[in-house]
Amino acid sequence: MSTPQKVAVVSGAAQGLGAAVADELASRGMRIVVVDINGEGGTESARKIAERHGVDAFAVELDVADADALDRLAERVLAEYGRVDVLINAAGIAEDAETLDVTNETLQRVIQVNLFGTIVACRAFAPALIETKGAIVNFSSIAALAGVRPEHHVAYDATKSGVIAATRTLAVEWAPHGVRVNAIAPGYSATPILDGVGANTPEIMDAWISQVPQRRLMQPSEIAKVVAFLASDDAVAITGQTVPADGGYLAAK
Repeated sequence: MSTPQKVAVVSGAAQGLGAAVADELASRGMRIVVVDINGEGGTESARKIAERHGVDAFAVELDVADADALDRLAERVLAEYGRVDVLINAAGIAEDAETLDVTNETLQRVIQVNLFGTIVACRAFAPALIETKGAIVNFSSIAALAGVRPEHHVAYDATKSGVIAATRTLAVEWAPHGVRVNAIAPGYSATPILDGVGANTPEIMDAWISQVPQRRLMQPSEIAKVVAFLASDDAVAITGQTVPADGGYLAAK
């Protein structure tokens, strides 16, 4: 009897790290559900994945801060494929403002997307993942584990710390059901979100690189391989952990 083809749901997969993870999982034979608030970008990402790897892939335009929409998505994926094996919560946003200047609306939006969105996505897909004894990988950040500089994004940092706490809690809660929950903490990576917090400013870029022992930005494909490992059966003994992928940034702190 052939092994059923696995299904991975990846949020924030229209671009950046989410797109790289979706592509990596597809390269390993998984069917992919691309989830992103950017409907056009998500559709293009799914098209490229299907074309490149010859797997089923479709896109869903969705705001991860919408809990009801996530519940409907879980129902749709089960109706389409009958299973979910992997959930990757890569959707995220960051503010670029000193705390005295950031607006309440911005603070609330970052919290809703990064933390609330991660928790409710885990909750929405948990029943399906229990059936397959699947895996979740949540996106945290080095900003959750060390004070970053010279950029300022207090809500981003706080939410990414919350993701780590939620990851530990869910890992312990769902371990008896065979579901593993881990997090990744990427370092400074060559992605659009980095552009929003100063990557286009040479002084800030130089400051970032000087703090990374490898003296470079991480590449999305490198982060994706770590995520794929955590989602794979090779990592069956790992749950409740946050794995940095940062070129040595945290080790040098």
